[in-house]
Amino acid sequence: MTGADLRLTVVEQYRLLESQLKIIQEKDSTGLPICSPVSCPSMSAAGQIYTWLDKDGKPDRVPASLYIGRLQKWIIGKIEDQHLFPTGTVTLAPMSPTSSSYMTAGGSNTPGTQTPIAAGPTTSNLPLSTLAGSELRDWVGKASGFPEQFEADIKSIYRQMMRCYAHVFYAHWLDPFYNLGAEKTLNTCFIHFVTVGKLYRLLSDKDLEPMQPLVDIWLVQGLLPTEVTVAQSPATPGPPTPGSAGKQKMDDANVPVGTAS
Repeated sequence: MTGADLRLTVVEQYRLLESQLKIIQEKDSTGLPICSPVSCPSMSAAGQIYTWLDKDGKPDRVPASLYIGRLQKWIIGKIEDQHLFPTGTVTLAPMSPTSSSYMTAGGSNTPGTQTPIAAGPTTSNLPLSTLAGSELRDWVGKASGFPEQFEADIKSIYRQMMRCYAHVFYAHWLDPFYNLGAEKTLNTCFIHFVTVGKLYRLLSDKDLEPMQPLVDIWLVQGLLPTEVTVAQSPATPGPPTPGSAGKQKMDDANVPVGTAS
């Protein structure tokens, strides 16, 4: 998958997720959003509580509605970042003075000649991929002008979207989705999300862990392609249900404001 493909994929997946989040952001008969600090005092799913890092880098347990709101702002910021998601025509950078002089003079160690002299051996223990300049390293989207951290940021965005889906299924699948007859659309969006995430390695087994029981059922039912291979969950064999979280634990991957975890 190219960098442009990944960009389009994550934008489309966010659009689908956003359409589902709008449902839980609607106000109920109490005048409060369905997902509010009252109904969801923490961002939780399957016994895990996802925390947000405050300005001091400390885990902050915030209501799900606040977590999701901050996360949406963070994702939109990433998508609109022209450095991370370049949309213009890519042009080659001008040759650096060092490179130019090397080609004309034969190398910095051999001024005025055309026969470069090899530099001495290095004693560094760093991997070659690190020692090499960025012009020698390769990464997804490099040819199209995407930055080196592009794939890592895409996976971080995908992981955070996964947390939103997990919370929606555990806390809101029955009300409002099932009660409104909107559960099939939610299921379809999530099936598409998981299929793309696993096929293109944007989701790890750990990321998918909260929803593993439901994914296992969908695999058996043929709703997910057989290529979507995920680790079997040793926990609850049935699908996730509201209130089945049990004892909660703090998740070890927190999300700081404005940056990826």
